[in-house]
Amino acid sequence: MFKKSIAKPKKRGNFRLFLGTKYFTVKRHLHWIFGKYKFAKPSTTLLPYKCYAHKTPLYRKLKNVDMHLQTGKVANLNIAVRKLERVTIAPGEVFSYWRLIGKPTKRKGYQPGMILKSGTVTVGVGGGLCQLSNLIYWMTIHTPLTVTERHRHGYDVFPDSNRTLPFGSGATCFYNYGDLVIMNNTQDSFQLVLEVTDEFLKGVWYSSQPPEFSYSVYEKEHKMQSEFWGGYTRHNVLYRKIHDRKTGAQVADEYVIENHAIMMYSPMIEGRTDQC
Repeated sequence: MFKKSIAKPKKRGNFRLFLGTKYFTVKRHLHWIFGKYKFAKPSTTLLPYKCYAHKTPLYRKLKNVDMHLQTGKVANLNIAVRKLERVTIAPGEVFSYWRLIGKPTKRKGYQPGMILKSGTVTVGVGGGLCQLSNLIYWMTIHTPLTVTERHRHGYDVFPDSNRTLPFGSGATCFYNYGDLVIMNNTQDSFQLVLEVTDEFLKGVWYSSQPPEFSYSVYEKEHKMQSEFWGGYTRHNVLYRKIHDRKTGAQVADEYVIENHAIMMYSPMIEGRTDQC
């Protein structure tokens, strides 16, 4: 299933990157305005049934990354969470991460945080919001909701740091065309509830009806390999087993996503890769 190799990344000029960013940003705005979809919005009423919950630690010790950037990240998460709190996706509606949050700017209170760009750690206003998109994506693939747009970092930046989830189980985000988009093709409504505590970013998907199935996500065909141009790459495929909640019987084993990334550290380092 995997490609035999990943081509060595090409360095693009700043002017070309600027023009490309402007083009895709405008294109996304036009899609929001003139597209055929009905977008989800927040609701004041809490839905009654819990589908899936997850939490991730707010502070991680990352090599060569100042902790004050994580403090900025937490401030940014608090602002973004308020925009997404209790967003409800009715049947036929679409959740768009960036349409709900908007552009993270200093004027809105966003602070400098860590951003991963072309395999390197840099600083930018609103940095660190990928932790939120990671959490939402991971929770969503444990529900019957359909992810119609998801992006993964093309680089695997950090060596192992007590990671518990499979490689490639998150969703990176970059305003506004690197979106996380979720479609509700079911007959029930789903609601996202989020919280930033002193230690964790927490999330729960609720639904209007009791969930029929439970989901177990796992990886297959994981491997690291050397490339002809001298670097290393990492690959895997995510699947999920679906079980009937009443009987416990497995009813399906579904493909979720395939991941490929260029490694920015030696594969000889033990453990598993951390996420931003």
